[in-house]
Amino acid sequence: MNPQQWTTVDAYFTDLLAPADDTLAAALRDSDTAGLPQINVAPNQGKLLHLLAQIQGARRILEIGTLGGYSTIWLARALPADGRLVTLEYSPEHADVARANLARAGFDKTAEVRVGPALDSLTELGAEHAANPEPFDFVFIDADKANNAHYLEWSLKLTRPGSLIVLDNVVRGGAVAYGSSTDPAVRGTRAALELMAEHPRLSATAVQTVGTKGYDGFALARVLA
Repeated sequence: MNPQQWTTVDAYFTDLLAPADDTLAAALRDSDTAGLPQINVAPNQGKLLHLLAQIQGARRILEIGTLGGYSTIWLARALPADGRLVTLEYSPEHADVARANLARAGFDKTAEVRVGPALDSLTELGAEHAANPEPFDFVFIDADKANNAHYLEWSLKLTRPGSLIVLDNVVRGGAVAYGSSTDPAVRGTRAALELMAEHPRLSATAVQTVGTKGYDGFALARVLA
Protein backbone atom coordinates (compact mmCIF):
# COMPACT_ATOMS: atom_id res chain seq x y z
CA MET A 1 0.00 0.00 0.00
CA ASN A 2 1.14 3.53 -0.79
CA PRO A 3 -0.34 7.04 -0.91
CA GLN A 4 -1.39 6.62 -4.54
CA GLN A 5 -3.36 3.51 -3.62
CA TRP A 6 -4.91 5.27 -0.60
CA THR A 7 -6.11 8.06 -2.90
CA THR A 8 -7.51 5.59 -5.42
CA VAL A 9 -9.50 3.82 -2.71
CA ASP A 10 -10.75 7.13 -1.32
CA ALA A 11 -11.89 8.15 -4.80
CA TYR A 12 -13.83 4.89 -5.11
CA PHE A 13 -15.48 5.35 -1.70
CA THR A 14 -16.28 9.00 -2.41
CA ASP A 15 -17.72 8.43 -5.88
CA LEU A 16 -19.88 5.60 -4.58
CA LEU A 17 -20.96 6.85 -1.15
CA ALA A 18 -20.32 10.62 -0.95
CA PRO A 19 -20.53 11.97 -4.51
CA ALA A 20 -20.06 15.68 -4.98
CA ASP A 21 -23.04 17.91 -5.66
CA ASP A 22 -23.07 21.40 -7.13
CA THR A 23 -23.16 23.11 -3.72
CA LEU A 24 -20.21 21.24 -2.23
CA ALA A 25 -18.21 21.50 -5.47
CA ALA A 26 -18.83 25.26 -5.58
CA ALA A 27 -17.72 25.62 -1.96
CA LEU A 28 -14.41 23.96 -2.75
CA ARG A 29 -13.98 25.89 -6.01
CA ASP A 30 -14.63 29.27 -4.42
CA SER A 31 -12.33 28.44 -1.49
CA ASP A 32 -9.55 27.63 -3.96
CA THR A 33 -10.22 30.78 -5.99
CA ALA A 34 -9.97 32.86 -2.81
CA GLY A 35 -6.59 31.30 -2.04
CA LEU A 36 -7.64 29.41 1.07
CA PRO A 37 -5.32 26.55 2.05
CA GLN A 38 -6.47 23.19 0.70
CA ILE A 39 -6.95 21.60 4.10
CA ASN A 40 -10.68 20.88 3.99
CA VAL A 41 -11.84 17.51 5.20
CA ALA A 42 -12.05 14.93 2.41
CA PRO A 43 -15.56 14.28 1.01
CA ASN A 44 -15.87 10.86 2.65
CA GLN A 45 -14.72 12.42 5.93
CA GLY A 46 -17.34 15.16 5.53
CA LYS A 47 -19.95 12.46 5.03
CA LEU A 48 -18.70 10.75 8.20
CA LEU A 49 -19.20 13.98 10.17
CA HIS A 50 -22.66 14.29 8.65
CA LEU A 51 -23.59 10.75 9.67
CA LEU A 52 -22.17 11.12 13.17
CA ALA A 53 -24.19 14.30 13.72
CA GLN A 54 -27.31 12.55 12.41
CA ILE A 55 -26.75 9.48 14.59
CA GLN A 56 -26.25 11.85 17.52
CA GLY A 57 -29.57 13.51 16.75
CA ALA A 58 -27.77 16.84 17.01
CA ARG A 59 -29.87 19.98 17.15
CA ARG A 60 -27.01 22.33 18.09
CA ILE A 61 -23.55 21.96 16.61
CA LEU A 62 -20.33 23.82 17.43
CA GLU A 63 -17.49 23.83 14.91
CA ILE A 64 -14.09 25.23 15.91
CA GLY A 65 -12.30 26.06 12.65
CA THR A 66 -14.46 27.06 9.67
CA LEU A 67 -12.05 27.67 6.77
CA GLY A 68 -14.32 28.01 3.70
CA GLY A 69 -17.33 26.29 5.22
CA TYR A 70 -17.05 22.94 3.42
CA SER A 71 -17.26 20.82 6.57
CA THR A 72 -19.80 23.30 7.94
CA ILE A 73 -22.16 22.49 5.07
CA TRP A 74 -21.80 18.76 5.71
CA LEU A 75 -22.65 19.32 9.38
CA ALA A 76 -25.50 21.75 8.74
CA ARG A 77 -27.13 19.22 6.44
CA ALA A 78 -27.44 16.87 9.42
CA LEU A 79 -29.50 19.36 11.45
CA PRO A 80 -33.30 19.39 11.72
CA ALA A 81 -35.19 22.37 10.34
CA ASP A 82 -34.96 24.21 13.66
CA GLY A 83 -31.32 23.27 14.31
CA ARG A 84 -28.49 25.73 14.81
CA LEU A 85 -24.77 25.67 14.09
CA VAL A 86 -22.11 28.04 15.38
CA THR A 87 -18.72 27.95 13.67
CA LEU A 88 -15.61 29.84 14.74
CA GLU A 89 -13.07 31.24 12.28
CA TYR A 90 -9.96 33.29 13.01
CA SER A 91 -9.57 34.90 9.56
CA PRO A 92 -12.12 37.53 8.40
CA GLU A 93 -11.25 36.69 4.79
CA HIS A 94 -11.92 32.99 5.31
CA ALA A 95 -15.13 33.84 7.14
CA ASP A 96 -16.38 35.89 4.17
CA VAL A 97 -15.85 32.91 1.86
CA ALA A 98 -17.57 30.60 4.33
CA ARG A 99 -20.58 32.89 4.70
CA ALA A 100 -21.02 33.05 0.92
CA ASN A 101 -20.74 29.27 0.64
CA LEU A 102 -23.23 28.75 3.46
CA ALA A 103 -25.68 31.23 1.94
CA ARG A 104 -25.55 29.43 -1.40
CA ALA A 105 -26.18 26.16 0.43
CA GLY A 106 -29.24 27.67 2.12
CA PHE A 107 -27.76 27.75 5.61
CA ASP A 108 -27.21 31.46 6.14
CA LYS A 109 -30.02 31.46 8.73
CA THR A 110 -28.92 28.17 10.32
CA ALA A 111 -25.15 28.63 10.60
CA GLU A 112 -23.53 31.57 12.36
CA VAL A 113 -19.87 32.33 11.57
CA ARG A 114 -18.11 34.10 14.43
CA VAL A 115 -14.80 35.77 13.63
CA GLY A 116 -11.77 36.14 15.88
CA PRO A 117 -9.45 34.00 17.96
CA ALA A 118 -11.41 30.89 18.87
CA LEU A 119 -10.60 31.15 22.57
CA ASP A 120 -12.12 34.64 22.63
CA SER A 121 -15.22 33.42 20.81
CA LEU A 122 -15.50 30.47 23.17
CA THR A 123 -15.32 32.83 26.14
CA GLU A 124 -18.24 34.77 24.65
CA LEU A 125 -20.17 31.55 24.07
CA GLY A 126 -19.46 30.57 27.66
CA ALA A 127 -20.97 33.81 28.93
CA GLU A 128 -24.03 33.31 26.73
CA HIS A 129 -24.36 29.72 27.93
CA ALA A 130 -24.22 30.84 31.56
CA ALA A 131 -27.02 33.33 30.97
CA ASN A 132 -29.14 31.02 28.81
CA PRO A 133 -27.97 27.39 28.93
CA GLU A 134 -28.32 25.80 25.50
CA PRO A 135 -25.71 23.06 25.28
CA PHE A 136 -24.23 21.81 22.05
CA ASP A 137 -24.96 18.19 21.10
CA PHE A 138 -21.99 17.84 18.76
CA VAL A 139 -18.60 19.58 18.56
CA PHE A 140 -16.08 19.36 15.73
CA ILE A 141 -12.60 20.68 16.60
CA ASP A 142 -10.44 21.43 13.57
CA ALA A 143 -8.49 24.62 14.27
CA ASP A 144 -4.93 25.45 15.34
CA LYS A 145 -3.66 22.29 17.00
CA ALA A 146 -1.57 23.97 19.69
CA ASN A 147 -4.80 24.96 21.47
CA ASN A 148 -6.55 21.60 21.14
CA ALA A 149 -6.64 20.94 24.89
CA HIS A 150 -8.12 24.39 25.53
CA TYR A 151 -10.75 23.79 22.85
CA LEU A 152 -11.59 20.47 24.44
CA GLU A 153 -11.94 22.07 27.87
CA TRP A 154 -14.34 24.66 26.46
CA SER A 155 -16.25 21.95 24.63
CA LEU A 156 -16.88 20.23 27.94
CA LYS A 157 -18.27 23.47 29.38
CA LEU A 158 -20.61 23.97 26.43
CA THR A 159 -21.99 20.45 26.02
CA ARG A 160 -24.23 18.07 27.98
CA PRO A 161 -24.11 14.42 29.05
CA GLY A 162 -24.33 12.42 25.84
CA SER A 163 -22.78 15.07 23.59
CA LEU A 164 -20.17 13.98 21.06
CA ILE A 165 -16.80 15.67 20.41
CA VAL A 166 -14.67 14.99 17.33
CA LEU A 167 -11.04 16.14 17.28
CA ASP A 168 -9.46 16.10 13.82
CA ASN A 169 -5.88 15.63 12.59
CA VAL A 170 -4.56 13.83 15.66
CA VAL A 171 -1.84 11.65 14.06
CA ARG A 172 0.49 14.49 13.01
CA GLY A 173 2.38 12.22 10.59
CA GLY A 174 2.96 9.74 13.40
CA ALA A 175 4.69 12.32 15.60
CA VAL A 176 1.83 12.19 18.12
CA ALA A 177 3.34 8.99 19.52
CA TYR A 178 6.50 10.79 20.66
CA GLY A 179 6.41 12.80 23.86
CA SER A 180 9.79 14.32 23.07
CA SER A 181 8.34 16.34 20.16
CA THR A 182 8.68 20.10 20.46
CA ASP A 183 6.15 20.78 17.68
CA PRO A 184 3.35 22.91 19.21
CA ALA A 185 0.75 21.07 17.11
CA VAL A 186 1.96 17.70 18.40
CA ARG A 187 2.17 18.91 21.98
CA GLY A 188 -1.31 20.44 21.80
CA THR A 189 -2.76 17.30 20.31
CA ARG A 190 -1.10 15.07 22.90
CA ALA A 191 -2.42 17.33 25.66
CA ALA A 192 -5.95 16.99 24.31
CA LEU A 193 -5.68 13.21 23.99
CA GLU A 194 -4.29 12.93 27.51
CA LEU A 195 -7.17 15.06 28.78
CA MET A 196 -9.60 12.72 27.02
CA ALA A 197 -7.91 9.75 28.69
CA GLU A 198 -7.89 11.25 32.18
CA HIS A 199 -11.10 13.25 32.38
CA PRO A 200 -13.86 11.51 34.35
CA ARG A 201 -16.52 13.06 32.12
CA LEU A 202 -15.13 11.65 28.88
CA SER A 203 -14.96 8.27 27.17
CA ALA A 204 -12.79 8.42 24.07
CA THR A 205 -10.86 6.62 21.39
CA ALA A 206 -8.68 7.62 18.43
CA VAL A 207 -8.40 6.11 14.96
CA GLN A 208 -5.63 6.31 12.37
CA THR A 209 -6.69 6.86 8.76
CA VAL A 210 -5.12 6.85 5.31
CA GLY A 211 -6.58 8.36 2.17
CA THR A 212 -6.53 11.35 -0.11
CA LYS A 213 -5.53 13.51 2.89
CA GLY A 214 -2.54 11.26 3.54
CA TYR A 215 -1.77 9.60 6.86
CA ASP A 216 -3.98 11.13 9.54
CA GLY A 217 -6.68 10.30 12.08
CA PHE A 218 -9.27 11.61 14.49
CA ALA A 219 -10.35 11.22 18.11
CA LEU A 220 -13.92 10.70 19.20
CA ALA A 221 -15.13 11.47 22.74
CA ARG A 222 -18.52 11.13 24.39
CA VAL A 223 -19.46 13.34 27.33
CA LEU A 224 -20.54 11.09 30.19
CA ALA A 225 -21.83 13.44 32.84
